[in-house]
Amino acid sequence: MLYGTMKVAIGGPLKLAFRPWVEGLENIPDEGPAILASNHLSFSDSFFLPTMLDRKVTFIAKAEYFTTPGVKGRLTAAFFKGVGQLPVDRSGARGAGEAAIKSGIEVLRRGELFGIYPEGTRSPDGRLYRGKPGGLARVALATGAPVIPVAMIDTEKIQPPGRVMPKLMRPGIRIGKPLDFSRYHGMDQDRFVLRAVTDEVMYEIMKLSGQEYVDVYATVAKRQIAEAAKAAKEAEQAKEAEQAKEAGQAGQAHGTEG
Repeated sequence: MLYGTMKVAIGGPLKLAFRPWVEGLENIPDEGPAILASNHLSFSDSFFLPTMLDRKVTFIAKAEYFTTPGVKGRLTAAFFKGVGQLPVDRSGARGAGEAAIKSGIEVLRRGELFGIYPEGTRSPDGRLYRGKPGGLARVALATGAPVIPVAMIDTEKIQPPGRVMPKLMRPGIRIGKPLDFSRYHGMDQDRFVLRAVTDEVMYEIMKLSGQEYVDVYATVAKRQIAEAAKAAKEAEQAKEAEQAKEAGQAGQAHGTEG
């Protein structure tokens, strides 16, 4: 009930304001379990995709969104529950990976749709990064559910970092044909199989999205980008300090000459 209410409250305005287009809706089964494996460009991906589907899609979200105290925390928790997000506790020996797998299996065993972002985090620059094999592949092989590749298009342009108000433009969604990995049944602990399954899904997402593919994890890329930005800032500060020092020395020399 709450999901339907929130979908109308959020999805209606999203459709009217942004008019998202979608291709491949016929690839979503009318019933039964399926995994929607999508690229991840923006926070809004988890809203635009469910908005355009008739069936409920359950994604996972940080447990912190559900446990923050106070009125704001309760409202945030109600919002995420209402839009079909499940809390994932990132503590423990293996953290979010095991929690995501368990949550996904439970959703699929209920015959529902489970949404997952194989990259594990949002792309830092609009490119498609290497998929993490631990979540997507293990859930797919443990349940036998088909994997449906999904490409979000241009959602990162709606509200890029630093922009307060979203830009009114048309994002898109391309939904590919279901992928069957039943040939790997019982091999969900084989790391080579997990890698192969994940890479096959990422290849299909790449074809749908048209993104440039980068064979490193997005988390690594984010760290490298942050380190490069820090190094550039430190170099600029050092340059400014040197210029200030030189200016001071020049001023002292001029004063001595006077």
